[in-house]
Amino acid sequence: MSALIPFFTTMWRDQRWALLRGLLLSLVVLLAGVGLLGLSGWFVTAAGIAGLAGAGAMFDVFRPGAGVRFLALGRTAARYGERLLTHDATLRVLADWRVRLLGALTAAPFAVQARLRGGVALNRITSDVDALDSLAIRLVFPMLAGLGSVLIAALLMWWLVLPAVALWLLISTLAGVGLTVLAFAGPASRQAERAEAARQSLRAGMIDHLRGRLLLVVEGRLPRARDRVLEHDRQARQAVLRLAGIEIAADAAMQLLTTVIAAGTLLIAGYGVLDGRIGAAQAALAFFAALAMAEILMPLSRAIAELGRMRGAAARLTPLMQAQPRQPLPAVPAAPRGGLVLRQMVVGRDDRPLLSPVNLHVRPGETVALVGRSGVGKTTLLDAIAGLSAPLSGQICMGGGMQDEATLRQSLGYLTQRPALTSGCIADTLRLADPEATDQQMTQVLQAVSLPLPLDRLLGEAGQGLSGGEARRLALARALIRKPEILLLDEPTEGLDAATATAVLGGIRAYLPDAAVLIASHRQAERRAADRVVEF
Repeated sequence: MSALIPFFTTMWRDQRWALLRGLLLSLVVLLAGVGLLGLSGWFVTAAGIAGLAGAGAMFDVFRPGAGVRFLALGRTAARYGERLLTHDATLRVLADWRVRLLGALTAAPFAVQARLRGGVALNRITSDVDALDSLAIRLVFPMLAGLGSVLIAALLMWWLVLPAVALWLLISTLAGVGLTVLAFAGPASRQAERAEAARQSLRAGMIDHLRGRLLLVVEGRLPRARDRVLEHDRQARQAVLRLAGIEIAADAAMQLLTTVIAAGTLLIAGYGVLDGRIGAAQAALAFFAALAMAEILMPLSRAIAELGRMRGAAARLTPLMQAQPRQPLPAVPAAPRGGLVLRQMVVGRDDRPLLSPVNLHVRPGETVALVGRSGVGKTTLLDAIAGLSAPLSGQICMGGGMQDEATLRQSLGYLTQRPALTSGCIADTLRLADPEATDQQMTQVLQAVSLPLPLDRLLGEAGQGLSGGEARRLALARALIRKPEILLLDEPTEGLDAATATAVLGGIRAYLPDAAVLIASHRQAERRAADRVVEF
């Protein structure tokens, strides 16, 4: 429960008055239900007794009848208002949480962002936010409104019937709910986590199946992959059914508790009638009010079933929303003669150095290729130069003057090893890097990378509709369009034939004649295009 407290606190702070009114209306709904059933029981019993006694003509049926109608109509109106207020407030809060979560992830360190790029993480975050829509409606409000209703009902029984009835109603209800929660909350929480994990596996498996269907067809594994997705579906349905079984068992326990409460109330009130302390109509009032406890108790079984999912969602979202924002890069000193200078640069992973200290000067207009076996640290070095990860030691100098991060981002271009494309048209992709780019500028940069595509050509998700080589050249054009002074390229001609690779590398230099270009290279074409080759 502790993981849920900050989320409800935030919800309460942002939508306090709407939630408070909704909570009060929830309390009115429950009290109206108790009052309606209790008054109806008293009315029927009292009218029957008056008829048997021959005083039916003298019995006032109008005021109790009006009370019944007032409670019925008031309960309906309060229920409508409560749903309207609480759902509206919850949806507003969820929308705000999504914005806050996006802001926190956008400002998070690059290492955190890199871990969340996959579809599985995105699905999980979306599902976790959606899970918290039940926090107020199905957990907090049923508990608070139910507790308030029981306390008020007990006070009324103390005043209208007997103190013993009030004590029994209060103690049996609270003790029974406590025992039910202890019995079912743990299994329900564990099963809710399993059901959510099964749903996530099904969703991820279905997405992978649809994305990889062409490869599956080529390799003849489509039927097997389909069976695997169906197995995920079977496991998800079984997990949900098991959770539903726990909820049904909790419902049965609540119904049994209502029966025990009503039976005990009838017994105590019956002895009161025999002793002459109360009348039969008062006993009927107490009995039917006890039966009305079912309306208070039954929503709690749903809260028990939802608790595990909400608690797990809150535990996963909390570190994301509280992630420390990425610190701005320190100002980058100027290179003595422009370009890019590395002094005693050491990079690594998990504080383990990958390369010996690197000393390198890439002059304006010069192209340098970094060569070495896979995993030696070339990509890590480029990431450190681009400010995506921190070097273990050493100094980076760039350009002709001291640069803060905003200036650095304008003067630095980086084609990563696995660049991401988005849906939309070709022009949309290029304008991600330069929103002010004209059609002429975009056409020129596409020509520089030998990619003569129309600017209005539409792309699917992740750039679908392009071949691997076309997608890489489009990402390269996006890195070039701002005409950076320093260009970092990680295997820029991967997936291109030798002739196209040579044309692209020549186009890069023609488009950026004065840029300092540093390439992490695995191909001969890239080495031939370089002015120098540095081996690791």
